[in-house]
Amino acid sequence: MKGSFYFCLLTVALSMPSGNVIQTQAEQPNVLMILVDDLKPALGCYGDSLAKTPHIDSLAASGLRFSLAYCNQAVCAPSRNNLLLGSRSTSLGIYGLGRHFRDFWQDAQTMPQFFRSHGWQAESFGKVLHTGHGNRDDALSWSRPAYADKVVEYLLPQSTQGGQLTREEAYFTNQQLDRIGSLPKGYAWEVAEVADEAYADGRIARQVVSRLEAHQQGVDQPFFIMAGFMRPHLPFTPPKQYWDMHDPNAFNLASRQQVPEWAPPLAGKRGGEIVNYAPLNENNIKDVQIQRQLIHGYYASISYADAQIGKVLQAMERLGLDKNTIVVLWGDHGWHLGDHGIWTKHTNYEQANRIPIIIRAPGVTRPGTVSGQLAETVDLFPTLAELAGLPTPTGPQPIDGLSLVSVLKSPSSRVRDHAYHCYPRGQRMGRAIRTDRYRLVEWKRPGDSQEHALYELYDYFQDPEETHNLSSVRPEVVDRLKQLLESHPEARLRR
Repeated sequence: MKGSFYFCLLTVALSMPSGNVIQTQAEQPNVLMILVDDLKPALGCYGDSLAKTPHIDSLAASGLRFSLAYCNQAVCAPSRNNLLLGSRSTSLGIYGLGRHFRDFWQDAQTMPQFFRSHGWQAESFGKVLHTGHGNRDDALSWSRPAYADKVVEYLLPQSTQGGQLTREEAYFTNQQLDRIGSLPKGYAWEVAEVADEAYADGRIARQVVSRLEAHQQGVDQPFFIMAGFMRPHLPFTPPKQYWDMHDPNAFNLASRQQVPEWAPPLAGKRGGEIVNYAPLNENNIKDVQIQRQLIHGYYASISYADAQIGKVLQAMERLGLDKNTIVVLWGDHGWHLGDHGIWTKHTNYEQANRIPIIIRAPGVTRPGTVSGQLAETVDLFPTLAELAGLPTPTGPQPIDGLSLVSVLKSPSSRVRDHAYHCYPRGQRMGRAIRTDRYRLVEWKRPGDSQEHALYELYDYFQDPEETHNLSSVRPEVVDRLKQLLESHPEARLRR
């Protein structure tokens, strides 16, 4: 073991009840990162009264919740690159699903690889890096082979036209990629009365719990575990008990299902991922009952993931590991539920980019704290390095993140005044900054002058549903925010 790290505890100790025993020196901490696919802040702890997420809510009550956290690109593979590398998509030049980051950054050092180099046992369970669509895992990141499971999984034959390989199953397992269009669609939802472990997330939770139990049997290395849960990614296939937790009639449909007024057409989308599932198409997805079924499935899937996360957190407490384990919960990006007429992600709008980030760091965070600090996915790499007493990561890939440790200690502290994200459309890159009040999106080809750019401006204090693009009526705000955007380097050419 490479020495010990010291928590700065005096301020925290003075603020806590006298019955709590505070250690002034601790061994190197374990790290548990919980990754949840397609998870927007549809959680009780974020004020969503329809969510049933007691375990994630309990985690938030024991640590710090970021109320304004954002991904760096609203799509799975790039967002996970951002997390593991601490690099924004515009720095890496990788924006799609099918290219591995080492194809362009061969010597990159991922976050788990960085922790491995300093003595941690780094392990992957479930969906951490995006595999599928021609992409693959990264063996250099892990101390032992990753435990993988199914992203797209069905149990009922009627969900797959009698048990056939569906196009999304093929995508996520790199099968028959040359004939995807000829494969049948699987259903967008499935309701099966089965045990939790019948689907992948239940098995992932079991594997992680087994690993935690093994750690108690004389392992002398701290662990760095990344546990990636699949739901609420499509298809919505939680066991029936989680569907039954929710009343479908309680869900309100999106109040505005039109694109923002005066927004450039390339900013929105229609169809895409959602219509790769039966029985959906661009017309019937406007049907009220289908929309209600999709929203019901999304919330039921979150409740299922929450229950599996609860098994892991309860095991940590039972084993006494919670006292020296940093826990992070992160959603890889948000999800549109019919707002702007959009479903899934792949935009620069709020619902696709706002994510939950919750951190519990023993001796550093205080229970039940909330910060309005604008945080980005890329910030987690340097934050965890500092919490573990390790050097600031330097790459060799670009490190765009900032450590949030000062915010964890004092939630009113600020390390940045905006968050940055992007999404490309065709030859144009949509680069965006989000302040506490505004979002500015610049659409242009990398390298072109600003005179060829299209802009969007949204005011979340006065127009939280993004009903109007205000760029033409508030030029003074656009000019001020363009100066912030210009502080970021131009996007690398698309790969």
